[in-house]
This record gives sequence, structure tokens and C-alpha cells, in this order.
Amino acid sequence: MSGGQGPIAIETRDVIKRYAGNTAVNRVSLQVKRGEFVSLLGPSGCGKTTLLRMLGGLEQPDEGTVLLSGQDVSGIPAYGRNSNMIFQQLALFPHMDVFNNIAYGLKVKKTPKAEIRKRVHDMLELVQLGDYSKRAVSQLSGGQAQRVAIARALINKPEVLLLDEPLSALDMQLRLDMQRELKRIQRDFGGTFIFVTHDQNEAMNMSDRIGVMRGGRLLQYGTPDEIYEQPVDSFVAKFIGDTNLMKVKVLGTEQGNVWVQAGGVKLAVREPATGPVLPDGSTGFLSVRYEYLRTGEAAKDCVNRLEGRVTDSVYGGASIRYTLDLGGHIQLQASSLFQRGDARYVPGDTLAAGFNPEDGLLLPDDPSPDREGAL
Repeated sequence: MSGGQGPIAIETRDVIKRYAGNTAVNRVSLQVKRGEFVSLLGPSGCGKTTLLRMLGGLEQPDEGTVLLSGQDVSGIPAYGRNSNMIFQQLALFPHMDVFNNIAYGLKVKKTPKAEIRKRVHDMLELVQLGDYSKRAVSQLSGGQAQRVAIARALINKPEVLLLDEPLSALDMQLRLDMQRELKRIQRDFGGTFIFVTHDQNEAMNMSDRIGVMRGGRLLQYGTPDEIYEQPVDSFVAKFIGDTNLMKVKVLGTEQGNVWVQAGGVKLAVREPATGPVLPDGSTGFLSVRYEYLRTGEAAKDCVNRLEGRVTDSVYGGASIRYTLDLGGHIQLQASSLFQRGDARYVPGDTLAAGFNPEDGLLLPDDPSPDREGAL
């Protein structure tokens, strides 16, 4: 991972943004180190794009501070900041060829022609479009147009590049290709990228750190593995990756394990490495990732052993996803690795399942009023 302990490229301190009395961003403090690739992730309406626009100077915070390389830029509009932004709609100039699209920002600054030629050439090489300088915009594929937009945004060497869901209009395979390409460009350029998306896989694939937002708040900010393995609450656990969430009552703690009750089943989960232990008698959620729930013979040696009726079986090539009905309104899903010759279960079969205490995570109740229903 890049970033390390380097200097801060851009940050917000308790920024608030309201529209017509509604709080779109609510006291968000965020630090992005120089050279990092950071994603802002969350459902539609969570405030991630508004936060990005404040970072870029397209919106000004009602309260709080935005700093670029340590300088307060809270009241400075976009054209006065050394940052740039790419939107979902790329807005390339259709009457200009690739060279002139990329060179536009340098021409506005009246850069000498020889320097323009060199810098555009270097940028075309960076985005691997060296032979496309005279190509018309209308002749570009979707991925090529994306790379031209990136080159145009980087030509003036911004301290921070802000990207607002620029890949969302691409088909799936091109989107995956562009994820890899965008990360390569960021690494080779050595710049700081902040990327807005609602796609968890996109954020996990590209990011050094991820900020998960909901209802205008930044719920958690950390590396992909931190957020996946140690989500702060049930919403983050469900939003990042696939997980079973069981409503549980805390019974007590014994020898490093917390015992909980889900329906009529008593289960053990490891005490959390960080954060407080939920008090006895309280309620919360037990999170068990699909891939951590073992099935069949693999379940026999687990501390927590369960048995359910298969209600659905989805074949995915290297894995099979089973849905199990355990009774008592408890349904679990398990993603099991599958090899030719392995036992395969069908709806109606009884299947053993299990997990060990370290495979589960006890999370507090989600206090948000708009929490999803049965999880």
C-alpha cells in the first residue's frame, strides 16, 4: 500500500454542508496522504459526491475547513486550487483531436508550444495512447476516451485528482480493465487520487484506503482489509462484502469468547480486538462472512456447529453458494469452494454448517433510523 507516513495532500476538518435545511455532509474529518489512492464509498445520497465537490472547490462548506497541502482553501473556488476533477460525463471537446483536448489546459496558461508538445507526448505515453494524438474524439472507444480525460486532467500536474464515478457508464469487462489501468496511471504518475463510487468491489480493488459514508457521515476510514475484517457496525459489514448478520443477545464472556444467543442457538465469538465488549444482556449483530461459514465435513470440527435445510444452491464455477434455513427465522448463506467430484447439495437436503469464534464478529446495533430490515 502506498501512503505510509508521508505528508498530507488534502484534508477536511469537521466540514458541514447543508441544502435547504438538509445536512448533506455532517462533520466529516478526512486526511489523504500524498500519493494515496482513496475511495469514498456509500449508497446514493450518502454525501460522498458533495464531499468530493467541497474538496475540489465546486462547493464551499457551511462550516469546517478544507486544506490543500496544509493551506486553508475553504473559500477558494475550483479554478484557484491546484486540483482537478473528472466527472462521469467526460465532456471532451468533440471538435478537437486527442492532442488538443489534452493540451487545452496548457494553452489556456499560454505555455510555450515546445513544452506543450513534450508534455502532451509524455502524458499520451503515460495513458498508453502514444499513437492517438491526431485521432478524433468520435473515433475513440469508451476506455480510450476515459484515458484521454485522465491525461487532460493530469497535464497541469494537480496536487490532487478527484474522480466522481468516472467508470460507471462502462460495461463490466471494460470497467474492470479501466480499474487496473487507473491504478497503474496513479502509481506511475505518483499523484493523489480520490475516487467516488458506490461499487464496493471497485473500491476494494483500487484503494489504499476507503471511507465508507452514510447519511452524510463518515462511518469508517481505513485500509480495505481493515474495513472488511473489522467493520465498525452492521451497516459497514453488510455494505463491504457478503456477510450473514444475525440478531443476537449477549449472554456473557468466558475464556476470551463472548457467548451469544441467536434464536434458540448458543454461539461463541472471539472478544473484539478493538472497541468495547457489548455488555451482558444487550443486543447486537453477529457477522459471519459467507466464505467463513464451513459446510459438510469441514463443519464437524468447528466450535459453533449448526444444521439447516438447503433452500437454494447457486453454482459459481470455483464455488457454490448455499442458502440454509436453520429454523427460528434464521437463514444463513455459505460460499464453499468446489472442485470436481465434491459432494453437491440441492434444495431439500440437510447440510451441516459451522464456524469458529475467530470467524465471527460481534457488532453493535445500528443506531440509524433507516437501517435495513431483516439482515
